[in-house]
Amino acid sequence: MNLKTIIGTFVVGMLLVSCAHSDNRLTVNVSQEVVTSGYIGNGVEWDPYDEAESWGASVSDEDWQKLFKRLDFMRMGYVRCMINSPFRYYDPQTGKYDKTRNIASLSRLLQYCTDHNIVVMYGEYNPPTWAMKDEQCWVDMSVDYLNYLVNDLGFSCIKYFVIFNEPDGNWASTDGDYDLWKSMLLRFADKMKEYPGLDGKVKFAGPDAVVDYKNPSSPFDAAGWVKQATTDLDSHIGIYDIHAYPGQHEVRSGQYAEILARHKEFIPAGKKIVLGEAGYKYWREADSLLMKEYNRRVEGHPFTKGTDSNMLVYDYFYGLDMPLLCMEVMNGGYSGIAAWMLDDAMHSSGDSGKTEDIKLWGMWNILGEEVFDDPSQEEIRPWYYTWSLMCRYFPTGSNILKTTLDRTKGVYAAAGEYQGKYVFAAVNIGDEDRSLDISLPAALENVSLYVYEEGNRQTNNEGHPVPVQTGLTVDGTYQTILKAQSFILLTNID
Repeated sequence: MNLKTIIGTFVVGMLLVSCAHSDNRLTVNVSQEVVTSGYIGNGVEWDPYDEAESWGASVSDEDWQKLFKRLDFMRMGYVRCMINSPFRYYDPQTGKYDKTRNIASLSRLLQYCTDHNIVVMYGEYNPPTWAMKDEQCWVDMSVDYLNYLVNDLGFSCIKYFVIFNEPDGNWASTDGDYDLWKSMLLRFADKMKEYPGLDGKVKFAGPDAVVDYKNPSSPFDAAGWVKQATTDLDSHIGIYDIHAYPGQHEVRSGQYAEILARHKEFIPAGKKIVLGEAGYKYWREADSLLMKEYNRRVEGHPFTKGTDSNMLVYDYFYGLDMPLLCMEVMNGGYSGIAAWMLDDAMHSSGDSGKTEDIKLWGMWNILGEEVFDDPSQEEIRPWYYTWSLMCRYFPTGSNILKTTLDRTKGVYAAAGEYQGKYVFAAVNIGDEDRSLDISLPAALENVSLYVYEEGNRQTNNEGHPVPVQTGLTVDGTYQTILKAQSFILLTNID
């Protein structure tokens, strides 16, 4: 081979390397343009362990402290907390109302939220009995109990009130009857006015309908419920909320941004919308392999039949999918998202009070040892890592900034500003590493970098994330390699 051939071969090779390198580069621009101002926050569904005593053990002081340490790191901005009244103020044996009944665990939860300035969306899954769904006696009990929590006990964290969980569903006592839901909300509103100051402190959240579901008994799908509620009840609704359980392919393909936009388009100016519950379900055809694995894990499981669970919350990839959904929510102009759910120890299917078919969705099961004879279930699962970061560093009051990038490359990102400081998060759900050129709105000092990779998830002794780098100075641009199937978060927020 002569010199000319050698040089030619070398040049071609360098061009190929350069092209390959160029193909893996991705420019991300974060501007000062605000997508959502006054973001409420990211958080979880955290219900007050209604069934724990029925299962055989209440949450111990030691376990409460374990929970609080984990939540202290998360610094959630938003919690959805729902009760089942037969485990609380309504005794199904006597039919009597007792507002002090089984109050301890709910009080402990709400006190934590009050002390940490967490916005709480509180409510009831259903009336004490389904026969009460349109009865004034339920309205009277429920509002008196709400007043007890807010005015008597001082749980000022409660800002929003849900009167029925997912009223569009055929599993709800309303069975998709919009007119029933509307009439009951108006009756609740009238009752709240009888308690001094209550309706000034607490507003309604609604309609609490489920995306990608339509009850045959109802003329409306979730978007229809939202639209009708804005027409009929906007003066009563303080915040709009819907529930979302997309499939993995639906979100990873970028399709879900359109779906979120379709449900937001009716929201009046000046009002906010949040995802009151959110997680992943794998019943769609595109997720059939995940569903197959789900079913395999359910078979013979000692404490769930999988009726209402996500058996894949143990997996590394769930720690990519949840922040990805969160990014789509933030970039879509929503104001918050509550992941369903914090803890497996909160519910059984149908709220049966039995442990044979629990709802397994959490970041752990705090009663793993006491009730389920499996201490390993109390350990932190991988998705806590990324979700805690998305909660901690997009605090209440943040402004979500416009982020621009090529969404066909498998990388998604979101950014925020809080009191003059910034946060940037990105996830790569593709199979190739990406070289990111990130343009930020300002120069940043004392920046920390967190990394979530399958073989690299740095934590402290408590299992909380720790940054791989601290004290960084970013002059307005930042370059990094975002590995395939990984997540990063860059911030100078304390």
